[in-house]
Amino acid sequence: MIYFIFGEDSYRSKRKLEEIIEEYKRVHKSGLNLIYIDIGEEKNYNDFYSNLKITSMFAEKKLIILRNVFTDAKFQEDFIENIKKLEESKDIIIIYENKASDKRTKLFKNLQKYAKCQEFDSLKGASLKKWISLEFDKNKVKINNEALDFLSAVGGSNLWEMANEINKLSNYKADSTIKKEDVELMARPAIENDIFKTIDAIASKDKKQAILLLHKHIENGDNALYLLSMISYQFRNLLTIKELQDTQVSYGSLAKKSGLHPFVVQKTSYMCSRFSIQDLKKIYRKIFQIDLDIKTGKIDAETALDLFVAES
Repeated sequence: MIYFIFGEDSYRSKRKLEEIIEEYKRVHKSGLNLIYIDIGEEKNYNDFYSNLKITSMFAEKKLIILRNVFTDAKFQEDFIENIKKLEESKDIIIIYENKASDKRTKLFKNLQKYAKCQEFDSLKGASLKKWISLEFDKNKVKINNEALDFLSAVGGSNLWEMANEINKLSNYKADSTIKKEDVELMARPAIENDIFKTIDAIASKDKKQAILLLHKHIENGDNALYLLSMISYQFRNLLTIKELQDTQVSYGSLAKKSGLHPFVVQKTSYMCSRFSIQDLKKIYRKIFQIDLDIKTGKIDAETALDLFVAES
């Protein structure tokens, strides 16, 4: 029997592979006939077939997991030549590729014919949101629709990172429903550090540096709307803290008075000295207008970011 597991979404394909392995171990408890072979590590078809031919201990089925088979043309030829016989074997052969495979190759076409194939494409849109909801359900945690929409928009289709954010949020709000502000607080990737650098550059009137920092993220595929939402989030916090500082609220009381997490207060307070209260109000009004213009189709998000920096 041959299984072929592949696709861009390495997170779900890896989980599928682990499910098969766990089920195999449950039935075949010795674990002595679970074999991993990486063709990319100077292994060839004979290495694979010699493992298949050896009589298994305890009359167990073998489970042979093959990696990187598409890197070796000779292995592919030999495998195709024997694929019908391998498909009829009582043992289980899994070809696992944690990336997209070239569907034009002869091996791929033969696997479609003789193997049980499962492709894991990157999740997007409604499919991504459904997956996220199911993961929260597994953790017995609720998330409201606004938070779900925001998390799916900013988190993207990298499920390795998304799974980490889901676990963090699940632990943070184990006894209540996750809201958008919880996602803004807890599910912020490394982008946040550069957003602080961008805000610092804006405060220093270094518009060139601010635009370079934002463009670096856009070129790396980061969502322009998410960058704007992060800028909005940081300036909203700056304005909140600055207003309290101007009313002589002590540093120790800032978290309680602002309603912000102490970690957010700590990271935000030092930046407040770079802006006047009038500057922050003006910038926050500008961000609000830009967000409205994007949502009503008057301007695209990337151009809006450039204009925001240019006019700040």
